[in-house]
Amino acid sequence: MSDQAKFSLNRRAFIAGTAAAIGTPALAQDVNTGTTEVERDLSRAVRRNISSFRALDWRPYFSNTQNGAILVDLNSRALHYWSEDQSIYKLYPSSVPLTEDLTRKGRTRVIKKDPSPSWRPTPAMKKRNPEWPDFVGPGPDNPLGTRSLHLTWQYYRIHGTHDTRKIGRRSSNGCIGLYNQHIEELYELAQVGTQVLLI
Repeated sequence: MSDQAKFSLNRRAFIAGTAAAIGTPALAQDVNTGTTEVERDLSRAVRRNISSFRALDWRPYFSNTQNGAILVDLNSRALHYWSEDQSIYKLYPSSVPLTEDLTRKGRTRVIKKDPSPSWRPTPAMKKRNPEWPDFVGPGPDNPLGTRSLHLTWQYYRIHGTHDTRKIGRRSSNGCIGLYNQHIEELYELAQVGTQVLLI
């Protein structure tokens, strides 16, 4: 291929790429963290924040890994899991609460494992959204997906979701959401008593 043909091909690729970028909707950026903020309209495609989605060591966060340890980093929207013997480490993208007032931070633990969760809106959720149903049983319409890990904090869970557009976003009413295949894997790894820290 001649140099002129290569230049022409590269120029066309550059022009096509630029046109695609111009046609992409702008995303709001948090100037302090560089993370993409979530749109309320979940039907729009967005780029996920992966800039701070990286492996971490458990030691800065836990004094030990007895019963296993789960760290949820709300800024990077990632859940980290370490097994008790530290032979297993998992890193999952997650959804996090929509707003600061829905966010709970600190230490808790898994107190119940639910293999087929049903869902009831909390009183606060029902007040904000009176049109929501009072109860949704297990299945594809359930906001808790296919598995749920209950925490010591009332109404707070780590659970799956059938709406995969929520992962990587501020999109929950307080809980931490995972893809169903990830919560199913974490469900098998975690146990009642697993330490949980949300930062």
